[in-house]
Formats: sequence, structure tokens, C-alpha cells
Amino acid sequence: MHESELTCLPQDQAMVACGTLRREMGRLAETDFLGRDRLFFTGPGLHEWPEILKRQLTRQLERAHAIAERVIVAYGEKCYFDPETGTDTDGLLAELAPGAVRVRAKNCTDMLADEDERKRLARSEKVYWLTPGWVEHWGLIFKDWDAAKANETFPANDRAIVLDAVGYYDNLSQTDPERILRICDWMRLQMTAEPISLQRLKTLLLESAQRLEGAP
Repeated sequence: MHESELTCLPQDQAMVACGTLRREMGRLAETDFLGRDRLFFTGPGLHEWPEILKRQLTRQLERAHAIAERVIVAYGEKCYFDPETGTDTDGLLAELAPGAVRVRAKNCTDMLADEDERKRLARSEKVYWLTPGWVEHWGLIFKDWDAAKANETFPANDRAIVLDAVGYYDNLSQTDPERILRICDWMRLQMTAEPISLQRLKTLLLESAQRLEGAP
């Protein structure tokens, strides 16, 4: 079977994804690219708490494997790291679900726009990249950050860009502009959105599905 023959995720495959991608995955489900009943999420932004991420990923992988033999994991290679053991995302999956296939991306922003696209959007500026899920769950993801860590991280960039394939930022700017201002004030950065498509994410998911199709 050639990769071009796959236009959606096969019915015998399930997926576990980070909760920050819930809106994007939901949009794909609306187009019948993937089935909602085969889609499982961990909580958003759990890279900050590796032990919680491990527990939730274990649980969702169990649920996915209960309905499908083959599972795609939409987590980046840098989304999990255990400082005590040095285990990264791939090492964790080798332990929890050796037959699962991880999407070939560094993180969730890389799943939405590749390096070349991000360079084009950055226009030679240093950018802190965000997704709608990061903005939506800002208070949770950064709840343990103090002012010192924030000041060390964000002002090193020229601005923040939200890679928005679902129209979230435009809607937020109309319904809750104060939230955007609060986030900008906390980061000490200007934040804007760039409209993108879901083609990059679809391509990565189809490539992952194809690898599962070829697995023994």
C-alpha cells in the first residue's frame, strides 16, 4: 500500500493526543478524517509535570488499545523528559506501548507548522510559538511559574505567535480581549495570531498511520 492511498485514519487505528491539540483534532474529526470515538486525550500542558503525564498517558493508551490494536501518539519528542532517568517521550512509549507509533514532530507547534513555515512567519524575529490550546489553558500550564522564570523565558523573544488553524484567537479577541492583554502583560511580549491550515498535522498523522499499516 502506498502512502497516497491513505486519505484518513483507518478504522482499526486509535490515537492518543495531548489536550492542547483538542481543538485541531476536533476539527479533523468534523471532516471524517478521524473518528471521535477512537480519539483519546491527556490533560493539556503536562510536559511541566512528567509524573502526571506518565500516569495519564498510561491510562489513555490502555483505553486506546482496548478498542484498537494499533495506536498513534500525537506527542512531540520533547514533550516528556524524566530528569531522574533521562527518559524522553520515545523511551516512555517504548516502556508503555512498544507497538505504538509517535508522530514525527518535536512538539505541538511543530505538528502545526514545520520549521520552514515558522521561519517564514517569524520574518527574522525571535518568536515564542503558541497554539490555541496553550492560550486556552494558559493558567494551568504556567501555574507553577514564578515571575523570575517568566522574565527569564519570554523577554528573550521579540514576540509571541499563535499558530491558529481553528479561528480561536480571532474569536477570543472579540469575546475576551482582556484575557489576551493579561497574557501579553505577563509575558511582556506582543502576541498575535497567524492563520494556518491543518495540512501539516494531517500529513504527519497519515504518515504515522502508514507506518502502523506496515508494522507486523
